Amino acid sequence: MNLFLSILILLPIFSLADAPEAWQLGFQDPATPIMQGIIDLHHDIVFFMILIIVFVLWMITRTLYHFHYKKNPIPEKIIHGTTIEIAWTIMPSLILVLIAVPSFALLYSLDEVVDPAVTIKAIGHQWYWSYEYSDYSQSDDQSIAFDSYMIPDDDLELGQLRLLEVDNRMVVPANTHLRLIITAADVLHSWAVPSLGAKCDAVPGRLNQIPLFIKREGVFYGQCSELCGANHAFMPIVVEAVSLEDYISWVSNKLEEI
Repeated sequence: MNLFLSILILLPIFSLADAPEAWQLGFQDPATPIMQGIIDLHHDIVFFMILIIVFVLWMITRTLYHFHYKKNPIPEKIIHGTTIEIAWTIMPSLILVLIAVPSFALLYSLDEVVDPAVTIKAIGHQWYWSYEYSDYSQSDDQSIAFDSYMIPDDDLELGQLRLLEVDNRMVVPANTHLRLIITAADVLHSWAVPSLGAKCDAVPGRLNQIPLFIKREGVFYGQCSELCGANHAFMPIVVEAVSLEDYISWVSNKLEEI
């Protein structure tokens, strides 16, 4: 029994990272097909990059070795090579085509809005976010709307993240097609949540939209990613994806509060 417990302790514990971690170098765990596609495309491009780096380093090392002045005091006078010039023109073109095909597919999927079941409007202010759920009301006065402010350090509870936790989260249903309409009331902002693969500018007087399809329940953290003034670093974004039943209950409670 003790041996079994020791093995369990030594086994690595895997958890989904939906918020930034100290000294983090890689991506956060994807929660949407878009973010999964971004990570896959990144890995594909890094594969080609490693091949190119290895090949170029091999060429440089081979050249320095064979054309050292002691080994080859009288170098050849050849300055052109038709075969090699054709090769190093065609090969990069083929690599670019291999990269372009998945990147264009991903680029078009970023703008594709698939019959959204829920539409949410996010409004950037100096320095907080406002959210409006207008699908469940008959007039503007009765719509679900609330402001989302960062929780100060002195008010944080155990387990809450500094500079990332808010008083009112944007609650959405998981496994549901969503449409997020983004704008600003004063200056430029940017609504960005890395785990969702979402980053969209909030421009005063203009409506931008992005699709969301969150594959799992969880809490996802982001921040304003456009320099918007003195307190730019203090307007975080928190998206909480819940089950459809919990979302319906949350909407019902919000409607009762109106």
